[in-house]
Amino acid sequence: MSPVRPLRRTRTGRTSLRWKIAALAALTACLVAAAVGVLVHLWTARDIRSRAAAQAFNTVYSAMDVYRRTGALVDGAALDPPGLPAALRAPADDDRHTAYDGSVHGNLGPSVWGAQRTAGPGSPVLAVQVNMSPELHTLGRLDATVTVASLVALGAAVPLAVYGAGLLSRRLRRVFETAGRISAGDLDARTGPTKGRDEVADIAAAVDLMADSLGRRLRAERQFTADVAHELRTPVGGLIAAVDLLPPGETEDLLRARVRDLRGLVEDLLEISRLDAGAEQPVRARVPLGAVVAEAVARTGFDTEVTVERHGPAEGDGAVEGEGAVLVETDPRRLERIVGNLVVNAHRHGAAPVTVAVAGRTVVVRDHGPGFPADLLLHGPRRFHTGARERGSGHGLGLTIAFGQARLLGAELRLDNAADGGAVATLSLPLD
Repeated sequence: MSPVRPLRRTRTGRTSLRWKIAALAALTACLVAAAVGVLVHLWTARDIRSRAAAQAFNTVYSAMDVYRRTGALVDGAALDPPGLPAALRAPADDDRHTAYDGSVHGNLGPSVWGAQRTAGPGSPVLAVQVNMSPELHTLGRLDATVTVASLVALGAAVPLAVYGAGLLSRRLRRVFETAGRISAGDLDARTGPTKGRDEVADIAAAVDLMADSLGRRLRAERQFTADVAHELRTPVGGLIAAVDLLPPGETEDLLRARVRDLRGLVEDLLEISRLDAGAEQPVRARVPLGAVVAEAVARTGFDTEVTVERHGPAEGDGAVEGEGAVLVETDPRRLERIVGNLVVNAHRHGAAPVTVAVAGRTVVVRDHGPGFPADLLLHGPRRFHTGARERGSGHGLGLTIAFGQARLLGAELRLDNAADGGAVATLSLPLD
């Protein structure tokens, strides 16, 4: 199974969905309140002006009737008043007309004037002024009331939006955490039933279905690997016994080498199946890291340069012993298995020189070949897949085993390519 990185929540530069929804609700409430307030203001102002114009028009009619019968000016009417708008001073006909006057003098204005010529051309103009300031003052109070009501509604809407968004955020976080556990290798993680019948519930169900499908496929793959390895073990043992009965010679050496390769393949498959099944448990001991690595490299039989960085008595991240050797608490057999596989992989698929550097709790294996293929760096090692032809031949199990053993030890194994060429594998052991 390829190594996977668990999903991690990053707090830096991230805004919670709850506050995004709350901000959107607040903005929507503000826009709605502003739109309603503007519409109410415009409609009311237009109504006040229309009613004032109608009042001025009707007052001119009644005042003109009295003036023509008695010569008296009633209802605040005046002849050619000084404040009369220019549009009404010389009307083109003898009909009644109104005009808006936006000037304000103390408590008077804005206003609407109504005017009509008293007789023929050149006769005085009878005019009436209707003051709109009381109605406009009422409009101002209405605006203030709408503003206060909008703020109250906004203050009530935002907490409700935060609460509702919090419910949605918790449901999404539950799905997120389940996906993170699955990506970290917990194939039994499930979101389970979620409240509501919406998109979040659909996402949760889809994640659970994906986990079910993935779990079935991986379990089938692991079972197949284990079955193949167990079934091959018996005939391979018979082949080894049969080869021992062959007379010495070139044929016997060739067959023995091929049988040895087949036995190694079967043992690797068995090891992978045990790692997949979680049947392996590390046996930890406190050992000098440099010595264990050097022993693992020597057992590979390849010409490999090993350098161990020594720490003084007050240096290092672990206890020191002898000449500054760093002690680590780990399973030495599994550590040797990881280092050995990395060194063999470097020689088999890379190019000389191959170097192994030990510094603190870190082991770096590097070759000077073509480097790891991009597909391998992106998806991790896959069984029976070597990545590229120029990386040489092999079964593609060495790195898979190395990653599995590293996981078992709680260590981190990273693959990379050096800037000047070559593959670099870095094993970082955890603190004791």
